[in-house]
Amino acid sequence: METGAAPFTAPAALRGPVIGDIGNWLDRTPVHDASRQGQILQLTQLIESGVCVNIVTVDSITPLHEACLHGHIQCVKLLLAAGAQVDARNIDGSTPLCDASAAGSLECMKMLLDYGAKVNPPLFTASPLHEACMSGNPECVKLLIDVGANLEAHDCHFGTPLHVACAREHLECAKVLLVAGANVNAAKLHETALHHAAKVKNKDLIEMLVEFGGNVYSRDNRGKRPSDYSWPNSPTAKCFEYYESKFFQRLLEVCHSSADFDSEKHLAKE
Repeated sequence: METGAAPFTAPAALRGPVIGDIGNWLDRTPVHDASRQGQILQLTQLIESGVCVNIVTVDSITPLHEACLHGHIQCVKLLLAAGAQVDARNIDGSTPLCDASAAGSLECMKMLLDYGAKVNPPLFTASPLHEACMSGNPECVKLLIDVGANLEAHDCHFGTPLHVACAREHLECAKVLLVAGANVNAAKLHETALHHAAKVKNKDLIEMLVEFGGNVYSRDNRGKRPSDYSWPNSPTAKCFEYYESKFFQRLLEVCHSSADFDSEKHLAKE
């Protein structure tokens, strides 16, 4: 090993005038690569040499996005301590907390939250809770709910987090949401979580949603009930037949009770 070697110096294009400023719009840089690959020593050297930790790529991805997406907690810690913007958004509107949630990394999520990461994004964009439901990690879902995540956050593509959990067949995530009070009949283009459960032919999901008040007669924008998406004589079709007949029977009982009550009022008047 040579002695007296010149210290590592970052290229001028990677250095920002003030830590925390957004850098130039470039392709992936060494600091992005180090963050993505979890190279702690390399990242430390880059930061010490004056690299702007908020330098972005053409799609607005920061090194912090990279570190969170791959669950590299030590890199996340280094970047945040150096002034990385905790709520930076990429071209898709995702924040580092969204990426950590997608990766299912509780450690990274907790670190970001400690640095003030916002759990609820602007309206109609995917939230960290949506991402946690997509990845299917119920512990991540619980954490986000505990810190105030909006159960009814609505993404224009995915609907609510419950829609996502059901479309991806993540039963435990759906259960956590429902127990926390998520609206079981929330609709996206009139499509409910029960429609999603029917489309993926998941009998367990269907049963759980109905137990939490899912409306088996709700119709989507095509005028179809959840049962219309099940195959004839399939387990899900039989499940819907049972719940629909049960619902109809309950409706008849309510109607009869109401009619009896009206008759009693009429007789009392006479």
